[in-house]
Amino acid sequence: MRRLMLLRHAKTEHEAPSGRDQDRRLDDRGRDDAADIGRFIGRHPPLPDAVLVSPAVRAHQTWEIVREALQDAGPAPRVELLPELYAADPAQLLQTIRDASAADPKVLLVVGHTPGMHELALALSGSGDEAARQALASNLPTSGLAVFDFTIEDWNDVAFRRGQLAQYVTPKLLKHALDD
Repeated sequence: MRRLMLLRHAKTEHEAPSGRDQDRRLDDRGRDDAADIGRFIGRHPPLPDAVLVSPAVRAHQTWEIVREALQDAGPAPRVELLPELYAADPAQLLQTIRDASAADPKVLLVVGHTPGMHELALALSGSGDEAARQALASNLPTSGLAVFDFTIEDWNDVAFRRGQLAQYVTPKLLKHALDD
């Protein structure tokens, strides 16, 4: 069994001072949402033992906030910044995930961007909670987390439509849960 967690970066400023998209930073809401998602991940093991992060500032900042929230939850995962995650399409993302077989993590977290991450999540989803699948179909918002379980023993066997959507979590859903 392998678990894949797809996390879209948190909410950002509209434009970076440099004018470069990759330099956009998290805004206040983004920092709060990333911390909320990090706490959620920490309370719902298993925790990631490997993390692949886009080198864009917003993705890296999202991971750092999530990492802080996970510090007391378990051992620190192995982290790689991978340039190929920036602007990757679903096929490129799938190959990057398959390449994780060399390190063989049981739980892999990928922090990246839309539209690729959302399209990948939709392509992987073969089963799971129907309401969660419908919610995911409409959007993977900033700080959105889609968690998939695969009945495989090797990341090379991850394939489209073979994932079971185990959890779909957004900051908005977390806030609604607290209000109930």
